[in-house]
Amino acid sequence: MADIILNLLIFLITAALVFTLFRKDGQWTPDNARGAFRFFTVQSNTLCAVVSLITAVTALAGGIPQWAWTLKYIGTAAVTVTMLTVIFFLAPSIGKDWYDVLLKGASNLFMHLLTPLMALISFCLLEKRGMSFPQCLWGMLPVALYGPLYLYKIAFAPEEKRWKDFYGFNKNGNWKISFAAMLFGTFLICLGIMALQNL
Repeated sequence: MADIILNLLIFLITAALVFTLFRKDGQWTPDNARGAFRFFTVQSNTLCAVVSLITAVTALAGGIPQWAWTLKYIGTAAVTVTMLTVIFFLAPSIGKDWYDVLLKGASNLFMHLLTPLMALISFCLLEKRGMSFPQCLWGMLPVALYGPLYLYKIAFAPEEKRWKDFYGFNKNGNWKISFAAMLFGTFLICLGIMALQNL
């Protein structure tokens, strides 16, 4: 029951935070949400919320099937990438004001820290069933898909459709190094989650 409650909390909190992205100055503004969804933080948390709901519903229906468990793993890996990127890359690059930028406010606090921790606790402690190395590699999927999209949008898209390099991954034209580092870091995160699953 604790796992179901935790998964429902992940979904409900994230849904409420995503809803606020569609509002600005008290008005319904889908364009504001469209801009927010370019961030991996928002995408990964939304993915994790959806798969957490699936996990809770299937658990209530009698048991979490393997496909739902795998989806929960992918969502958990994605938000763990978000959390650790914030801690080990973005915070040092921002400097002394990192807390105000990355953790201040409910949205930042939950999406950058608390929701990933809840997902890790539920998946690694309450949904433990062991993981093989091939299964472990599924956790790299979100970063493997987002990386090329981000690169295209910051470097190769038509000028009027480009994104600002808000993660700084193309600083001094070093996108190849950044992309390789993110893939390798994600691989290590997936190995870490596999290790926790297999304890």
